[in-house]
Amino acid sequence: MRASVYRKAHFNAAHRLFNPQWDSEKNNAVFGLCNNENWHGHNYDLVVKVTGEIDPITGFVIDMKYLKELIKSEVEDRFDHKNLNLDCPEFRNLNPTAENIALVIFDLLRAKLPSSLELQVRLYETERNFVDYPV
Repeated sequence: MRASVYRKAHFNAAHRLFNPQWDSEKNNAVFGLCNNENWHGHNYDLVVKVTGEIDPITGFVIDMKYLKELIKSEVEDRFDHKNLNLDCPEFRNLNPTAENIALVIFDLLRAKLPSSLELQVRLYETERNFVDYPV
């Protein structure tokens, strides 16, 4: 039997969306207020979905304590109260859009989970804007 389990998490981070190869005018046209040179922040909500076979011995798809600790170490400790552009090497050459943040989180978690488990992350940048990866 297969099932999906979900774990919610939260982190706060600042960022600036811009392309260093463009001038200010083009960055402002594409990214608008998100191109603020003094940064801006979000209260990100994360939902991690893990799908797999239910272990007949434990009854778990995954030990939720392990998933909680994994999200804390790989996501919350890494990104919470950080400037993503300046403090996080993952975004030194990657524009920290919600899409790219979700992809980075996916890759960080995927590397620590058994290949038998499917993974999906949903990242809310605001209550109305969110990203699912993969789809």
